[in-house]
Formats: sequence, structure tokens, C-alpha cells
Amino acid sequence: MAGLEGGGQPRGHGRVDAARWSPAVEDERALKALELFGNPTEGEIQLPSRPESAAGARRLAQVVVLRQWGLSPRIAEDVVLLVSELVGNAVRHTGARAFGLRMRRPRGRIRVEVRDPSRALPCLLPVQETDLSGRGLFLVDKLSDRWGVDLLPRGKTTWFEMRVTDR
Repeated sequence: MAGLEGGGQPRGHGRVDAARWSPAVEDERALKALELFGNPTEGEIQLPSRPESAAGARRLAQVVVLRQWGLSPRIAEDVVLLVSELVGNAVRHTGARAFGLRMRRPRGRIRVEVRDPSRALPCLLPVQETDLSGRGLFLVDKLSDRWGVDLLPRGKTTWFEMRVTDR
């Protein structure tokens, strides 16, 4: 899956991994990501187009969904996965130096946008059980309520939306 290298949940491969990971450490890393990159709910933030930026984007999405918006861990899990997929595509396929991330919460929805300078459109490809890659947009299509691409004069914004219950 695109963008899932490093920074994820513990895989349970021995005591060392389990000892290193804890919710408190993840919260601290997420707060550091907010401090370093900014809050994607206040406007588009820029992240360097490198594979390790996927971990920062996941942490930002997690802290926004759980702490700022107060939504469920299940919603956070889905948003984090889809953010990772869109970021992975932006890093892997655009050749850009940076990409933008923005998260919004219109009434009853979550909208996440990843902007990059490439006008090449992403393709939703058929997926087979044995495929080792190419599942990113398939997952976005299955887990989000809507997704799309807006072409810009210089680049594009790939986005997804999920319905959520407002309190």
C-alpha cells in the first residue's frame, strides 16, 4: 500500500517494537508534527515530497480527527489510511518537491485534500487479490463516500470525503 512505510502501528515482531510504541509516544509525535508543519485544518500545509512525509501526514490526520474533532478511533483509522494513500501517490508519482495537505470538516463530513503540481490524473485500476501494489485508489474508493480530482492551473487536488455524525 502506498505510503505505509515506517511510522505505523506496531507489528508485534518481538518485545522491542512493542516497548517502543505507546499511545503517549504517538500523541507526542503527532503534536510535534503539528508544531513542525502546522495545522491542516487552518489552511493548506506544505510537506516535503519524501516517503517519510507519509508518517507525518498520518500523525497530523490522527491528531486532528481524534483530538481536535473528537471523532471515533474507527473514523481516525480510515482517515489515516486514506491520507497515507493520497500522500503516497503524490510522493511516488508526481516528481514534486512538496505537496499540500488540508483537512476540513464541513457539517456532517470530513474532507481531506492533497495538492501537488502535477496535472497527471490518478487512475483507479482493477485490483486482484495477488497484487502487491496499486491498491491506493481502490481503498480510497471503497472507504470514502466520495473522492475526486480537481485540476488546477498548476497541478491538481486529489480529495476524499467521509460522512460523519455531528454531535
